[in-house]
Amino acid sequence: MKLSSLTTGKSAVIIEFEKDDLHIKLMEMGCVPGETVKIEKIAPLGDPISIMVAGYNLSLRKTEADHIWVEEI
Repeated sequence: MKLSSLTTGKSAVIIEFEKDDLHIKLMEMGCVPGETVKIEKIAPLGDPISIMVAGYNLSLRKTEADHIWVEEI
């Protein structure tokens, strides 16, 4: 499933990325395969999404979260 489809409070493990230029940027921000992420908040209109990853909060646009494939835990 895509990270953007998770709801607030859910956790997941990053499996892979869609291969494009964005995946390098995401990996530099701590979103690496095998890392656990938790959805902290979702803005009222659904964009941006605040996640907890690698011990810090990160805000992603929904279009960026669409590039991250995860497995819910």
